[in-house]
Amino acid sequence: MTLFGHDLEGQVIRPPAEADSILLQVTLGCSHNRCAFCPAYKGKRFAIKPHARIRAALAHAAATMPEPRRVFLCDGDALIVPQERLEAVLDDIRALLPQVTRVAAYANAKAIARKTDAELSRLRALGLGTLYLGLESGSDAVLSAMNKWGDAAEHLRQAARARAAGLKLAVTVLLGLAGADPRAAEAHARATGRALTQMDPEQAAALALMVVPGTPLHERMQRGEFSPQTDAGLLQELRWLLEETTLSRGLFFSNHASNPLRLQLRLPRDKARGLSEIDAALRGETGLVPHAYRRL
Repeated sequence: MTLFGHDLEGQVIRPPAEADSILLQVTLGCSHNRCAFCPAYKGKRFAIKPHARIRAALAHAAATMPEPRRVFLCDGDALIVPQERLEAVLDDIRALLPQVTRVAAYANAKAIARKTDAELSRLRALGLGTLYLGLESGSDAVLSAMNKWGDAAEHLRQAARARAAGLKLAVTVLLGLAGADPRAAEAHARATGRALTQMDPEQAAALALMVVPGTPLHERMQRGEFSPQTDAGLLQELRWLLEETTLSRGLFFSNHASNPLRLQLRLPRDKARGLSEIDAALRGETGLVPHAYRRL
């Protein structure tokens, strides 16, 4: 994976759609960093980078990267940066990289909740365009079990506030997060689809849970307290999820490297095709991505 950035500290993660973006690291790690399933920032203590380092990284990009058009703010929840400092970052992007047409960032519901409506609108006016929001599940039981901040209603509320400010949303959810029990899995998948419908994001992406050593969820699995979902179960969850998901005009993906079946759909136009492809996979008529090729 090629990373376009300067002064990147530790492991840096970006969404697939940001492959050609300059990675501007404004925070280290994640301010919450307690989700039971997430291995991403376990080795990082959360901090906000000094503005001088951020500005130096932008100056380096301006000097060395030809015609950069996109900037992605990382690490885990860049929106948590205090408003005045985040506005200064966006001002510097406009000043040092005037050709940039898109700025996006990871955000969680907690970070959105800490901004006022006026502050969110101000960030949009300064060039922030898209927030990548991890919903993970529409089930309160699953969110609580996974130590996720906020319940489903809180995620819906904060997503609505972001959209009202003119920000686009790219929302991620996790298949398999309720484990292998069929009733729990169906409740999780259907509740998640209903939540996506209410959010109506510009993009929704379903990833498949991978239980990673070193996470609290892996420890639960080792103790027999969590049973990972099977491939057939993941496919059925994907079907339940898609059945419940209605987007006014959004993209729906299951094309992350973790997924056993990869879909790229425009909803509502392609919903029937997506369900048909899942059904074919459930019948064994479509080959799944081999486990060796699935990864985070």
